[in-house]
Amino acid sequence: MKSSLICIVGPTTVGKTEIAIQLAQQLDAEIVSLDSRQIYREMDIGTAKPTPDQRQAVPHHLIDCVDVDQSFSVAEYQRLADSTIEEIGERGKRTMAVGGAGLYFRGLIDGLFEGPGADIEIRARLQREVEEHGNVVLHEQLHQCDPEAANRIHPNNLVRIIRALEVYELTGKPISALQGQWKKNEPRYLFRAFGLNMPREVLYRRIEDRVDLMVEAGLIEEVKGLLDRGYPRNCVAMQSFGYKELIDYVDGGRTLDEAVALLKQNTRRFAKRQLTWFRNDPRIEWIDISQFASMEGIVDNLLAKNSV
Repeated sequence: MKSSLICIVGPTTVGKTEIAIQLAQQLDAEIVSLDSRQIYREMDIGTAKPTPDQRQAVPHHLIDCVDVDQSFSVAEYQRLADSTIEEIGERGKRTMAVGGAGLYFRGLIDGLFEGPGADIEIRARLQREVEEHGNVVLHEQLHQCDPEAANRIHPNNLVRIIRALEVYELTGKPISALQGQWKKNEPRYLFRAFGLNMPREVLYRRIEDRVDLMVEAGLIEEVKGLLDRGYPRNCVAMQSFGYKELIDYVDGGRTLDEAVALLKQNTRRFAKRQLTWFRNDPRIEWIDISQFASMEGIVDNLLAKNSV
């Protein structure tokens, strides 16, 4: 018998963590993270990890699993998530999957599409191109052969860019076309998925406020600490938004004001891509949380809808 999940997804900064914690307390559930950056240790402020108090209130899983300079794939995420969900069920608890990583959500619910294996030579060549010419050149290559994937993948996400180019070179087919296999898959879990959203201008104000709070909370010091501990500037985790921009500031390439402004812009763009990804999945039921007067009202609405 398939396990059941309640999934809470949506763009960054919309309030998924706070709402999910209150819902999980009502349902006696534990939370499995659907976040591709909170998986890394030592990256706390820039990834907006749940606070110690929040993690004490409700157990959170798949946070702080790998070192900053380690690679981590959707397949590895799926394996860890499956075993964690099974363990939660054995304890008699319910599972909620919460986060904004669309690829992790699809991998968990629908499985992995059938693609070619890794080609070390292709990956090494593409990595050399990055080192010689920068990320943008590779992202433009992807845009030429697979504009749909390029629109979904951030220019700093080298792992996904290189994988998409690798798949195209090995198969002659865009990775976005192969991922269409997902639509034919039977879901791996019984699930209800709720997408949280709010008016775009409100979301963008929240993003800008969060970035300011992160800087006040010590994001620059966090970035400097990671660099001082020897983590490479060009590793995947350090190239994600929130870190890439401030590395440029630390290295003297931008002023602090420029770096913060760019971080806000990149976060807004990331939120837009998240919404585009999730809105392509008709199984997600959307809730405009701005229509509720309180957090309790949102949670009560989710409880009323939940029938997993």
